[in-house]
Parts: sequence; structure tokens; C-alpha cells
Amino acid sequence: MVVPGPGEPEDLSEGPGNELQPRYAPRPRGDYGRRRSEPDADDERLQALASFLARSLVDCPEEVQVRFLGTGQSTDLELNVHQDDLAHVIGRQGRTARSMRLVLSAAAARVGRKATLEIAD
Repeated sequence: MVVPGPGEPEDLSEGPGNELQPRYAPRPRGDYGRRRSEPDADDERLQALASFLARSLVDCPEEVQVRFLGTGQSTDLELNVHQDDLAHVIGRQGRTARSMRLVLSAAAARVGRKATLEIAD
């Protein structure tokens, strides 16, 4: 076993040919530069997730609408709710909205994408 020297990360192990190889498999990178004009299946899943989260929070779930703003380098979604339910979606000091955006971003990262959520007033 080779002991890593100063400045070398500790998560390396000796591989074939005496070069150091990472112990973990590299994560696949998303295709952030690809221009998409139409939403695909992953975009639809992200839209459904945003809709599910919002419908779980509001008093009038039938008035929740999530639409695409763009599907370029990232999936941009806009959330529309009834005016009385806006406070439920935003939460105190925006904590609920921040949490929804975090969940949506994590789901998008799993499929190699980026996602944004705008809440329309």
C-alpha cells in the first residue's frame, strides 16, 4: 500500500500499473450545455414533483398550476397558487419555498440537470 504524500488526497488506492486510482466511481455529468426546446420525461417528472409538493401544502389544491418557463440549460418552472395559499407555499421568511427549491434541485441533480422554481404572486 502506498501512503499518500503531502497534498495528495487520501481517497486514492494503488491501481494496475502503479498509478493511483480513485476508490469511487465518478458521477456521470449532466448535459448542461445541450439546448432543449421541448420538455422531456425528466422535465415532466420534475414538474409533477413541484406540483405534488405544492398541492400538499395549500388549502385549494385544485388551483395549483406548474408550468415550464424554459427547458434550456436548466428546467425552469413557475408555480401559481390561489392568492390565499401564497403564504402556505412561501412560509415564514421563505423557508418553505427554499425547502421546495432544495428538494427540486436535488431531484434534478439525480438525473444530471439543474432546476429552478419561481413562485408567481
